[in-house]
Amino acid sequence: MKKFNIAGVCIPDEHYMVDTSDKIKQIEMMIEDGSYFTINRSRQFGKTTTISMIAKYLKDKYVVLKTSFEPTGESLFKDEETFCSNIFKIIAKDLEYTDEEFYNKILSYGEGIKGYDELSRRITKMSIDFNKLIVLLIDEVDQASNNAVFLKFLGVLRSKYMDRNIIPTFKSVILAGVHDIKSLKLLINEQKVITADEAREIASDRYNSPWNIAADFEVDMTFNPKEIATMLVEYEKENKVDMNIEQVSQEIYRYTSGYPFLVSKVCKVIDEKLPVESERWGIQGVEQAVKIILKENSTLFESLIKNLENDEKLYNEIYDIVIEGRRKIYNLDNQILNKASMYGIISEDKNEKVKVHNIIFEKRIYNYMISKRETSIGIESRYAERNKFVNNGILHMELVLEKFQELMMQEYRKKDEDFIEKKGRLIFLAFIKPIINGVGDYFIEPEMRDSKKMDIVIKYGIEKHIIELKIWHGEKYEERGVEQLLDYMKIQKEETGYMVVFDFRKEKKEYKNEWIEVEGRRIFEVVV
Repeated sequence: MKKFNIAGVCIPDEHYMVDTSDKIKQIEMMIEDGSYFTINRSRQFGKTTTISMIAKYLKDKYVVLKTSFEPTGESLFKDEETFCSNIFKIIAKDLEYTDEEFYNKILSYGEGIKGYDELSRRITKMSIDFNKLIVLLIDEVDQASNNAVFLKFLGVLRSKYMDRNIIPTFKSVILAGVHDIKSLKLLINEQKVITADEAREIASDRYNSPWNIAADFEVDMTFNPKEIATMLVEYEKENKVDMNIEQVSQEIYRYTSGYPFLVSKVCKVIDEKLPVESERWGIQGVEQAVKIILKENSTLFESLIKNLENDEKLYNEIYDIVIEGRRKIYNLDNQILNKASMYGIISEDKNEKVKVHNIIFEKRIYNYMISKRETSIGIESRYAERNKFVNNGILHMELVLEKFQELMMQEYRKKDEDFIEKKGRLIFLAFIKPIINGVGDYFIEPEMRDSKKMDIVIKYGIEKHIIELKIWHGEKYEERGVEQLLDYMKIQKEETGYMVVFDFRKEKKEYKNEWIEVEGRRIFEVVV
């Protein structure tokens, strides 16, 4: 029986897999063109599986040399001689137990090498000796990305690429890792793991762009709903279950935006953790799986949070986007946005603006930022005793918002405008989360969020509550805000909505709460 896989290489005979044949064909075309390129995507984005599938797909047409820098450690990159004398051993290691003759042949090309010039000649000799063109695949190049020795190796490959019409060399070289090789100089400088001499050398023109011959890798590695459906079709057939495959694949995509690990993780949780007797392969099953995933630890989430925790500029940029609702142009010339994109945290929306890559990441980031506030401040949780607001399993949102108003009056009325504008939304989320935690859930509508307002949907039991947080910008803007909330209520088919207005005025500010009726629908408005 096959399983959904979330660790290591996916194996077709053992794991349910998305049909990625269209992506593999696009990559094959790049290889046919003789391109050198990097499959640079964030962690657990299917890079290793893709490398393995390419190797299998091309083995009859090319000599495919596939290796990984993951197990090598830093010793391989100690110096020029160490690297050059061992690189053929690294390239050959996958062949040791499958093709001993070929393994020994590859090793022979590495004998006696002490420098890059001799390494270059051996690559040429190997390319002449074989009766097929050679494709070199190197996975986990991030293991080498903090080393000038590796950059010099790329320089060798670059030189041979430039002379490929005269001197035989690899048909194609494919590197896989998180970092775009073109950004390695920045990474090296940030990590400060090189000597002063090496720093001067890689800053020189010779090593300015050791991989500037690389073609842009524009293959979409995310899974679209139709691709997700191919995996569900296989599962449905093997397990004899009945599901609306189109609906389920769309819902999985809605939460994951096709991030490969998250797609498989949602499916795995549904298959292995939700009750078999339930209607788990449906919209509710996907929602339940996401709730479970958000509570679990994983190397992907650890990496996500570590990247934010270790980089104040990156943290502030993401805070601006998710909490303050800043709408920013998706421009990868901005180094901070480039880094966020490289780590898979952000992507480009349909309006060419920045968005968090997927809903699961966004909720994880919200929860992380809320938790940071709870542990450092903790004021909000003192006002958020669930028993005060829940009666017979029903959450009374009117009481919740009145208590939030009290919180703002008691604790934050003396804070200045800049503080409230920057922290107000996070304060509300930190207040509401312990009230609904464990029973309810919330999500923030990305399309309805900007620097002036944010729409939150809270689900508690069978009920759904729509809350708009907005900043006071005058009577006309408030009227427009009511209209916008009303439109969203219609989309969500809700008769009741809620509005929290952050009013920064000192003199004319009035802490009010009232019900208003608009077009037969009721809105409870609270000014804080």
